[in-house]
Amino acid sequence: MNTGKVDVLLGLQWGDEGKGKVVDVLTPRYDVVARFQGGPNAGHTLEFEGQKYVLRSIPSGIFQGGKVNIIGNGVVLAPDLFMGEAKDLEKSGHPLKERLHISKKAHLIMPTHRILDRAYEAAKGKDKVGTTGKGIGPTYTDKVSRNGLRVGDILSDFENKYAAHKERHMKMLAALGWTDFEGFEETEKLWMEGIDYMKEFKFVDSEIEVNHLLRENKHILCEGAQGTMLDVDFGSYPFVTSSNTICAGACTGLGIGPNKVGNVYGIMKAYCTRVGSGPFPTELFDETGKTIRDLGHEYGAVTGRERRCGWIDLVQLRYSVMVNGVTELIMMKSDVLDSFDTIKACVAYELPDGSKTKDFPYEIDNVKPIYKEFPGWKKDMTKCKSQDEFPQAFRDYVAFLEDYLETRIGIISVGPDREQTIVL
Repeated sequence: MNTGKVDVLLGLQWGDEGKGKVVDVLTPRYDVVARFQGGPNAGHTLEFEGQKYVLRSIPSGIFQGGKVNIIGNGVVLAPDLFMGEAKDLEKSGHPLKERLHISKKAHLIMPTHRILDRAYEAAKGKDKVGTTGKGIGPTYTDKVSRNGLRVGDILSDFENKYAAHKERHMKMLAALGWTDFEGFEETEKLWMEGIDYMKEFKFVDSEIEVNHLLRENKHILCEGAQGTMLDVDFGSYPFVTSSNTICAGACTGLGIGPNKVGNVYGIMKAYCTRVGSGPFPTELFDETGKTIRDLGHEYGAVTGRERRCGWIDLVQLRYSVMVNGVTELIMMKSDVLDSFDTIKACVAYELPDGSKTKDFPYEIDNVKPIYKEFPGWKKDMTKCKSQDEFPQAFRDYVAFLEDYLETRIGIISVGPDREQTIVL
């Protein structure tokens, strides 16, 4: 942790790495937790004191008393979903209105954005991306094309602004030949209730607030959503999200200079998963993949969709470490592999022309993973309280990962609970 700098925490794979739990574990060290990109299409699941919480838009530091939590300008926010999430948390006794600040420059996901999301996916047919249908992509599209509606717009002449944006969307839907508006009126009514509810929170110029806090030597943790391989520039395009999920996204999503970034914590699973369409070189279609899914409870926190499962991909991870400037790795769900006789790790790709590479290529649709095998550790690690209790085979696996990725692993998770987190 560096005084006068922000630390960044993000996912290194295709999302779902377990970022929420790690933020919750790390937040005691920080004064501020700030979310810098993404929308309610990603869920961070946290478990502690016998309760499970799924956060979609609210930073994971909300459970720690006395912390400032900021939703940054790079986030897209759905007022109705935000209201539902926030009210659930308030019921559990967390005083959100005291702790949570929202950037005026964050863009609003309108009800018509969700319809546009469905219409665009339908138009793609078999080439659909596999979005969650939450309207994220169309909202970022409006932002980039300078047609967005922002949180700060709530403060003046909002009804007219909303009506103009809605009318524009309706013309776009008509041009697409879209006719399915079932449930729209109810959704719109709830959305407007969400707008009123949001007015009870503190709207801020988050870039000014964050930099003021840095000058006061506050310790700030920037929290990303999704994962590096879903980054709109560096992910497995076009099967990506619509924002920059990498470390640089913290600069643009919160308004901080690159020289203000300190530690970069990169989170990975001991294996690999992805949701939705798109290439996935180490995907397992056999019983092993199913076993990993069942043992790891690999189902989407927001959608409930089955996650595709495979062995860890070190070519992909090395690329993620590079583009993020990762200073420390955090490995999640190590315990899921406890019962396997053999563990595999992809250490290179064979390209269609027969050559081999350790560099992540432009296209990964037709690469074949080259694996290195390790003996399984065959021990229940969920009871481990310190690294001294790790079996030797697991230590060897960790040492190999650190050597290949040229980055230290600083935290290892051996279960879903906050307590099942071992700092090395």
